[in-house]
Amino acid sequence: MQPIAVRPVPGKTVALELPRSVKSEVVEDMYCSTLPVAEMFNGVDLQCWVNNRAHRTEEMDTERLLVRRGQPFSLLLQCTDAPPQPPKHRLALILHLGKEGDVVVKVSDAQVRGQSQWWFSQQGAQNELILMVHSPADAPVGRYSMTVVLLSPDGQLQEKIPVGSFYLLFNPWCKGDPVYLPDEEQLQEYILNENGILYQGSWDSIRSLPWNFGQFEKDVVDICFEILDNSPAALKDPETDTANRADPVYVSRTITAMVNANDDRGVVSGRWDGEYSDGVAPTRWTGSVPILRRWSEGGAQRVRYGQCWVFSGVACTVLRCLGIPTRCVTNYSSAHDTDGNLTIDYWYNEQLENVSNGRKDMIWNYHCWVESWMDREDLPKGYDGWQVLDPTPQERSDGVFCCGPCPVRAIKEGEVGVKYDATFVFSEVNADLATWIIHSDGERSQVSLNQRTVGRNISTKSVYGEQREDITYLYKYPEGSRKEREVYEKAGRRVAQLNGAEQPQLELSIRHAQAVHGTDFDVIVEVRNMGGEDAPARLTITSHAITYNSLHLGECQRKSASLTVPAQKAHKEVLRLRYDHYGLCVSEHHLIRVLGEAMVSRKVTAKVSFTNPLPVSLRGGVFTVEGAGLTSAKEISAPKEILPGQEVTVKVSFRPTRPGLRKLLVDFDSDRLKDVKGTATVIVRGK
Repeated sequence: MQPIAVRPVPGKTVALELPRSVKSEVVEDMYCSTLPVAEMFNGVDLQCWVNNRAHRTEEMDTERLLVRRGQPFSLLLQCTDAPPQPPKHRLALILHLGKEGDVVVKVSDAQVRGQSQWWFSQQGAQNELILMVHSPADAPVGRYSMTVVLLSPDGQLQEKIPVGSFYLLFNPWCKGDPVYLPDEEQLQEYILNENGILYQGSWDSIRSLPWNFGQFEKDVVDICFEILDNSPAALKDPETDTANRADPVYVSRTITAMVNANDDRGVVSGRWDGEYSDGVAPTRWTGSVPILRRWSEGGAQRVRYGQCWVFSGVACTVLRCLGIPTRCVTNYSSAHDTDGNLTIDYWYNEQLENVSNGRKDMIWNYHCWVESWMDREDLPKGYDGWQVLDPTPQERSDGVFCCGPCPVRAIKEGEVGVKYDATFVFSEVNADLATWIIHSDGERSQVSLNQRTVGRNISTKSVYGEQREDITYLYKYPEGSRKEREVYEKAGRRVAQLNGAEQPQLELSIRHAQAVHGTDFDVIVEVRNMGGEDAPARLTITSHAITYNSLHLGECQRKSASLTVPAQKAHKEVLRLRYDHYGLCVSEHHLIRVLGEAMVSRKVTAKVSFTNPLPVSLRGGVFTVEGAGLTSAKEISAPKEILPGQEVTVKVSFRPTRPGLRKLLVDFDSDRLKDVKGTATVIVRGK
């Protein structure tokens, strides 16, 4: 298309609909046709402190303008004389959006405003002119540069003042914004809280992990938009990508793809094999900010390494920073269904050795993702609210390692045809577990079907404190209920049968006392004969070291016995698990106490104490300390050797940057004991 030259015509009003590709050129041409005749403005005040406080962004910055869409903000123009008044003069604002300023918006005064347009009102006061700028609730989020232009009645440019730039964010306090959340307590948690708790462990031994989201830490907002700017869509077609950033569905899906580094210039590289010598072990991280800064300072080079809780923590930071209400969620006994049949199939030979070939179905001890709150204007009614977003690279979605947003409501009702990735998420929380034996003659027999194993104690941090909230009921009807089975069938899978086999005569149960890391403990296996005749059997018990995501690290112990179980009676076998066998590849969390008082900008020292609970010495110990508003991540080396039962104390000094209730997070890693976390609440007083 040829360039379009436009000149204002005195006494004429011309309305033009221009292709987006030439808007920037035309606007500049229109407002540069005449040199300024006089300087009427001698300064602009962006009112950063007042605006940011009103828009709940003052924790991010008070020297730069950060505002939320759908909510007005003020500008103060300082005039050389009395403020210019119509009809002699007319004001307009020109906004450029995007990394290269490709998208241009002209902002007119209130007289020509539209319902979904930018507009401003103005009021003169002495030698100042106050502009109240209104953005539409569906404006693209991003970094806008702003220019004030003063026009004559016939459209001739009188003065042009570059005002500076501002960030526009999503606004969950605005009813017109698709991310609107009408609950102030939830907004305090899911947008404004920088400290969170992630959940790990297993469904019957849930463990909490403090995490520093730090979404308001210095320059984090810049990094969040830098992540969007480095997405494949933005690099290929920045103008279209910028316009699409009005939609939280588009933005959140982009973030889930960019938090992992599998396809693109993403943030975190995942690794699960235990070899982290060329990076940072996933267990070492205590928050998102060091990861985001390392990625940005490295020129968008992936940060090594992360696992599911790291991916979810980083995604939560970015989405909260952009203004999308978000929470971290942990699903226990989480299924990874590789073939999409809604069943997790385990294959063993007669010696109970796993003989699965190729990509194996798995059940993870736990798996972490995030939920974000938004309307789904791209779907039929009924799917607004919490949406599953999973940034951990497990399966491809539309050719990219990302997952979601998927409505939680669709999962509960078995609507697996709803975008995005509903079948995969449904399997994570509601797949059946089938166990198969492949006999020496090649025959296969299904020996068990468990409909209640997958998807337990789905957890998130409570809005009302540090306690865990169970949200399983949002994802599924009560396990084993008729409604739950109906939903499973609706999802496209008939309830599996045991190949017509009779009800098994022998039932197996396993129990053990609370295990204490560093000690030996007993596992009791009970075989009960439910039939009317004695039953011969061969019992094999094995213990394996398994990572949380079902990767086998090796067999610890094995015990076999031939036995006869009398009718209507039970036989018990005891397997003693010894620390000498399991201690090499299992770790546990222990409490670290942190003490200290703090005042903004004043040096404070905290003491971190730790006692070795193991019967063996620890070497290569390192403490990592960080906290939003307190200190960036710092590492402190422990003594070269920590003897069994020995207590060590290290000191760390820092200068808090922001007042209020803060949290100091500590991690300890060594050769034999890793991923030890501690946290302390610190009240920071103002100057």
